[in-house]
Amino acid sequence: MGLPLIELQDIRKSYGPAAGDSAEGAESPPPAMVLRGISLKLFAGEFVAIVGASGSGKSTLMHILGCLDRPSSGRYLFEGEDVAGFDADALAWLRREAFGFVFQGYHLVPTESARENVEIPALYAGMPEAERRVRATALLERLAMGARLDHRPHQLSGGQQQRVAIARALMNGGRIILADEPTGALDSQSGAEVMKLLNELADAGHTVILITHDRNVAAQARRVIEIRDGQIVADSGGARPAISACPAAPAASRRNASHAPQASLAADLHEAARAAWRVMWSNRFRTGLTLLGIVIGVASVIAMLAVGSGSQQQVMAQFETFGVRTMFVAAREGSVRTPGAPLTLADVETVRGLANVEAVAPYIEDRVVVRRGNVDHAAEGGGTTVGFAHVLGWGVSEGLMFDEADEQRVAKVAVIGQTVRRALFADGTDPIGQDVLIDKVPFQVVGVLAAKGTSDGEDQDDRVVVPFSAAAARLFGHQNPTWIGVQVRDMEQATETAEAIETELAARRRVRDVRVWNRVEAIRVQSATARAMTMMLGLIAAISLVVGGIGVMNVMLMTVRERTREVGIRMATGARQTDILRQFMTEAVLVTSVGGTVGVAVGLLIVAALMLADVPVVFSLLASIGAFGCAVLTGLVFGFMPARNAARLDPVVALASQ
Repeated sequence: MGLPLIELQDIRKSYGPAAGDSAEGAESPPPAMVLRGISLKLFAGEFVAIVGASGSGKSTLMHILGCLDRPSSGRYLFEGEDVAGFDADALAWLRREAFGFVFQGYHLVPTESARENVEIPALYAGMPEAERRVRATALLERLAMGARLDHRPHQLSGGQQQRVAIARALMNGGRIILADEPTGALDSQSGAEVMKLLNELADAGHTVILITHDRNVAAQARRVIEIRDGQIVADSGGARPAISACPAAPAASRRNASHAPQASLAADLHEAARAAWRVMWSNRFRTGLTLLGIVIGVASVIAMLAVGSGSQQQVMAQFETFGVRTMFVAAREGSVRTPGAPLTLADVETVRGLANVEAVAPYIEDRVVVRRGNVDHAAEGGGTTVGFAHVLGWGVSEGLMFDEADEQRVAKVAVIGQTVRRALFADGTDPIGQDVLIDKVPFQVVGVLAAKGTSDGEDQDDRVVVPFSAAAARLFGHQNPTWIGVQVRDMEQATETAEAIETELAARRRVRDVRVWNRVEAIRVQSATARAMTMMLGLIAAISLVVGGIGVMNVMLMTVRERTREVGIRMATGARQTDILRQFMTEAVLVTSVGGTVGVAVGLLIVAALMLADVPVVFSLLASIGAFGCAVLTGLVFGFMPARNAARLDPVVALASQ
């Protein structure tokens, strides 16, 4: 009769603890033996019924025949090749290419339409989408289901669901149809229609293996095998069918099943995303609650980093009033016992010669009265050198700053602040080139200082600045600087530089009577503190993402538990472990991606609202991208364990779940 399609040699199957599984000293219960040495040959094209009472082992035998389960001992030869050497992917390939299952409970994926259920085996076989749809439609129309292609399982009767299951079994060719109690849940008319279909398939050359407890149903097969207590007690035998069977795949390809053609990664991901979105939509309320954690986490990261960066920028802006790398040297006030000595230009040169000092600018100041026409305005009057703009980072917004030539010729030129301009030129006159009186001395306005605002409670724009030589000779009558502005090269050495200034001036003046306002160190500390605060806010917000990720993992674990049977269905139709892993990972990433997108939108709305409320914020595109990326990464990390658990499910156990 030639090589059997399937040959079982002394197949045994037992359930229960294996030897050594019980605790030391405890008596291990004997394993429950279900199959007791089944030997059987099945040929291509046969229509075989395996009949037996409940508990006889026929369903276990079907699971072994369909490569859903492995025997405890014995050999299973498929076209002469022992499937014991097949790994999980090879078994999945064999189920996909050789078998088609028709279950008593139909086992249709509830979220998929009739056509999509039929397409599942072809999806895992890598068949293009258009070809899948055409073939699935043709099969359903052949089974009188053409009008219900888009109906979900709950919209179909039992007989209609069984027809969908038969069409699914035929999707990849259905060389071997394994039908487990296909009429058990149907009325008599629907049952008769299903048996008629199975007979037609047998006549067309398909190998049909029917598992049933109904002898009347079994009698319609061409070979009847009776099983009782895990043993074959009767076999009607029957000659090998004269009709040609469905063509077999080359046996050699079975050894490389893991390398068999599969759907492209893009097609797999597209299908996984489609199925994932449908599952999410069917559980909208639960999905929404899961998304909430991710949304809050992403929005918190964006909003808190924006607030932290805004606060940091505001602090730095306040410090930048007189330059970021600038410190100030002033003489201490004297007392009755030790009268103070003013700073001198020699002190300026001493400071200029120190290491890490980039530039210096002496500044002499006092209150003055500035007049234009009949308008008098009291302001801060100052005299400085041309290094003023560089050292203090304070240039002009209009006109020019006085230069070295003006300093040498004691020129009567002045640069006024914004407040002075508003007071003296309220009529809109351009101040450049206009004359003003400073303490009754005429000066020509050559520039207007850039606005600085208020610092330490003082209006920094309420001042007029002239060359140091002119201030000393024409306004104040001395050359003693009130303070010296010092710009350092390296902010990290600001403290050492301040100490060096005090030490060198003490040595020259023979008394330690100067003080250094080390704003550079204060700025550095404040900047570091602001950065740390921003980082802390970001970390606090990131905790929300972690909490959201735990929620995703919890929901995914629940989803796997609820959809265990679906996993079994997909495995029975040829899904590999990687296919199941990809499916559930895609769902986890899709949840977090949607949550991340909504979170970014909410975060932007919060930042916009804070801007309208005049809260200092700095929006960061990088922070938004990072928050979204972290959300997606959260889905990958926290979705992996549930997805892996789903991929490692035993097909038989998964199918039996409720």
